[in-house]
Amino acid sequence: MPVQEPPQSRSPRAAGTSRVRLRVLTFNVLALTHAAGRERSEVVRRELAELRPDVVALQEVTRTPDVDQALDLLGPGFSVVDHPNPAADGVGACLASRWPLGAVDVLDLRPGGDADGLSWAGAVAVEVLAPEPGPLLVVHHKPSWQLDREHVRERQAVTAARWIERLVADRPDVPVVVLGDLDAGPEAASIRFWTGKQSLDGTSVYYEDAWEAVRPGDAGHTFSPRNPLVRAGQMPLERGRRIDHVLVRGGAHGPLLDVADCRLVLDRPAAGVWASDHFGVLADLTLPEHPPGSWA
Repeated sequence: MPVQEPPQSRSPRAAGTSRVRLRVLTFNVLALTHAAGRERSEVVRRELAELRPDVVALQEVTRTPDVDQALDLLGPGFSVVDHPNPAADGVGACLASRWPLGAVDVLDLRPGGDADGLSWAGAVAVEVLAPEPGPLLVVHHKPSWQLDREHVRERQAVTAARWIERLVADRPDVPVVVLGDLDAGPEAASIRFWTGKQSLDGTSVYYEDAWEAVRPGDAGHTFSPRNPLVRAGQMPLERGRRIDHVLVRGGAHGPLLDVADCRLVLDRPAAGVWASDHFGVLADLTLPEHPPGSWA
């Protein structure tokens, strides 16, 4: 798994406080071959330079020997880990970090025998060596996308969750963040499984939905018909869904990281140019005032 190592940089601090925030972003950039991709990429590049995320999950990103869209968008100060099995044209997914990386693990989630499935369905788990709030495991999860394949996404979610539990079995106190274009809304079984609202195949986990933590009741659609690229695309009758997620793993006493903020980004046109058919989800995460499971 090739990893490009950059120089270190500073993580943003919460305004008016000394508590450090780790800023994470998930964003489906829409393949370069669609809808004036070069113009859209320039919009994304400018916006990311202002947002300064620390860890970024990109989907539909193009990485070939001739085109490295990830580093074009993020700049040179990032380590990049690719999802396995990109498409023949180099389109796939990747996870990028400002901070140095430790161990990297990869999970292939391609559904067997699914001829029209996503070649880069899978997950990468990366140990991000952030000095503050400290080392954590970040997982970029990408399941199948089709509207009629929720049963596949359920299996992929269970497989990924069990895999994560094995990765942290000997260090249960390490924070884990799962992010990505999960192609399912909060009411879907796969997302209900991730957020502890139902079990699947005898397995249950609990991950806090960063959006719901700070914006309860807000629909927060990330794939929306108000975006003309959605209406012009392959799903012209799309009604709007929140399918891009940031999830924070928790245990019996709740998540190990607090959600200081979560918001949509790249959700407006810039000089008439929409960045993608998806909106990005940006979350600021910090350590809680005291560890869950203990008294202050």
